[in-house]
Amino acid sequence: MTGSPCDAADGEHGDETINSVDGMRPENIRLIGIVTTAGVLLLIPFIAMRFTGEVNWNWFDFLVAGALLLGTGLAIEFVLRKAKSFQYRLAICAAILLALFIIWAELAVGLIGTPLAGS
Repeated sequence: MTGSPCDAADGEHGDETINSVDGMRPENIRLIGIVTTAGVLLLIPFIAMRFTGEVNWNWFDFLVAGALLLGTGLAIEFVLRKAKSFQYRLAICAAILLALFIIWAELAVGLIGTPLAGS
């Protein structure tokens, strides 16, 4: 390695090989994808509120939804980084997604009937 800018563009950075575009690691690209996906999903109710009165979220609803989406995405990212077995990854990620859907449904319509249920 000669230390020229062309060498860094080829994907080599010191002793580490980076296998992605613009010198970013795949894990960092996934993190950017998680944050972007959460933001885009939160835009759906935000835009819907502009067109209909049936979607009536306040700032706290967006805060809770953002925390749930980011928490789920980061938990799945953690499992993908730490778990070695594909079956283990699949089972844990499915359990995380199931927990997200149950919590979301409980907060929205009171599926289970806890005090957290929406009105």
